[in-house]
Amino acid sequence: MADVSTLNATGAALDAVRTELASGPRGKKPRKVLSRRNVMIYGILGLAALYYLLPLYVMVVTSLKGMPEVRLGNIFSPPVEITFEPWVKAWAEACTGLNCDGLSRGFWNSVRILVPSVIVSIAVASVSGYALANWRFKGSELFFSVLIIGAFIPYQVMIYPLVIILREIGIYGSLTGLVIVHTIFGMPILTLLFRNYFAGLPEELFKAARIDGAGFWQIYGRIMLPMSLPIFVVAIIIQVTGIWNDFLFGVVFTRPDTYPMTVQLNNIVNSVQGVKEYNVNMAATLLTGAVPLIVYFVSGRLFVRGIAAGAVKG
Repeated sequence: MADVSTLNATGAALDAVRTELASGPRGKKPRKVLSRRNVMIYGILGLAALYYLLPLYVMVVTSLKGMPEVRLGNIFSPPVEITFEPWVKAWAEACTGLNCDGLSRGFWNSVRILVPSVIVSIAVASVSGYALANWRFKGSELFFSVLIIGAFIPYQVMIYPLVIILREIGIYGSLTGLVIVHTIFGMPILTLLFRNYFAGLPEELFKAARIDGAGFWQIYGRIMLPMSLPIFVVAIIIQVTGIWNDFLFGVVFTRPDTYPMTVQLNNIVNSVQGVKEYNVNMAATLLTGAVPLIVYFVSGRLFVRGIAAGAVKG
């Protein structure tokens, strides 16, 4: 009897499967690749990409042409004969005022400004954000509110007081003074990002470390830092692009012999002496923007992860 019941049950199951197969697939139908929605989305994205890539294309092809070919006026045509002479001239020979050493001097000035500014600002901001997130002290919320307000104060408001302070200290016009300015102005937004990121990490890790007797620096170095690569990448990208692309602070707080690369680029492009060499100007612009572009391409995915993790908590 048991065998008969088993056979009946199996037969009923097979009948149910046949009925299911005969009725066809259920659920939502897969979307077509060329649906109206996909065509519209990818069309808009393609137009946006074209809008941003077309100027870059014009700059690249113009920088690879000689001036006789540039004078023909067809800015979209590829170079008939590729030449790298405009790049060499932009780097080592273009004149900025009385100096004709190209962008090379400004490049090294920008590096000397960038490296200490990024290291100091990120180191201090990460420790400050960690303290605000995990080691609450009396007045910490007020301090955090002041930082948020400071992150949105226009730079122009602080220029004149900073000029007076740096002049009285004796470092106005030097690279040291500009490093201090970039470090100060980078602190509020970086501290906000680090504080929000550390606040989003599991609190149990911090409590377990405290129970085991770990102190402030042990928890920071052994637990927080290994888990914070994405937010450090975000901080590095923000500081590198902001400091490298800065023009306002560079022209205000330095002198001609310590001008960063962006100020020298402006002097080359807006020079009124001699022939206007558009190919050299394009090459100089690409050389100046190369560092931020490389940083974005190398660490773009980590940047997206870090900015999402460090901006939604609080």
